Amino acid sequence: MVNAAAGARPAVLSDLVPGVPALPGTAGVRVRDAALVVAGAVLTGLSAQLSVPIPGSPVPVTGQTLAVLLVGAALGLHRALLSMLLYVLAGIAGVPWFSDGSSGFGGATFGYVLGFIAAASLVGWLAQRGGDRTVLRTIGTMALGNLVIYSFGLPVLVATTGMDLGTALVKGAGVFVVGDLIKIVIAAGLLPAAWKLASR
Repeated sequence: MVNAAAGARPAVLSDLVPGVPALPGTAGVRVRDAALVVAGAVLTGLSAQLSVPIPGSPVPVTGQTLAVLLVGAALGLHRALLSMLLYVLAGIAGVPWFSDGSSGFGGATFGYVLGFIAAASLVGWLAQRGGDRTVLRTIGTMALGNLVIYSFGLPVLVATTGMDLGTALVKGAGVFVVGDLIKIVIAAGLLPAAWKLASR
C-alpha cells in the first residue's frame, strides 16, 4: 500500500494518514491500515442506524450507502474490501450494525449488504485512479457504486419476497433515486474538496 508519509504520491485520501511512528519498519503502516479498516466498518454500521422505513418497501432509506461509497473512495481497493468484509462478516456473526440494529444472514435486504463489498471495492479501485479528484469524476464513480449495490440487492429482493422484477425495481431502487442523488452530490462536494485541502 502507498505510504504517503514516506514521500510517495498518495493514491487515496487515507494514504495521507501517517503510520504509527513508534513502531519499526512497516509495522506502523500496518497498524494504521488495520485501524482504517475497522473505522470504515464502524462508520458503515453507525450510518446504517440512520434508517427511515419506506411504506410498501422492505428496504429502508439509510445512511449506509453513502458511508460505503465514501469508505471505498477514502480507503482504496484493498482496505475498502477488507473493511466491508469485516462489516458483513461481523454482522452475520451477530454484531447488531445492519439497518435498525439487525444482524444475521439472509433477508430481503441482504443482497444490498453483499453489494457493499463489491461497490466499495470498485469505488476504491476507481479512486486510486483519480475517480474522486474532481466533481464530475466523483459523480461518475459514486453512480457506478450505487449501480453495483442495486445489481446485488434487487435479485435477492425478488427471490426473498416473490416480487416481480418491475415491482422490485420500483420498491427496491426507484424510491431511492432522489436520496441517491443527494448522497452523490454530498460525496461530489466532500471528496474533491478534501483533495484540494490536502494539496495545500
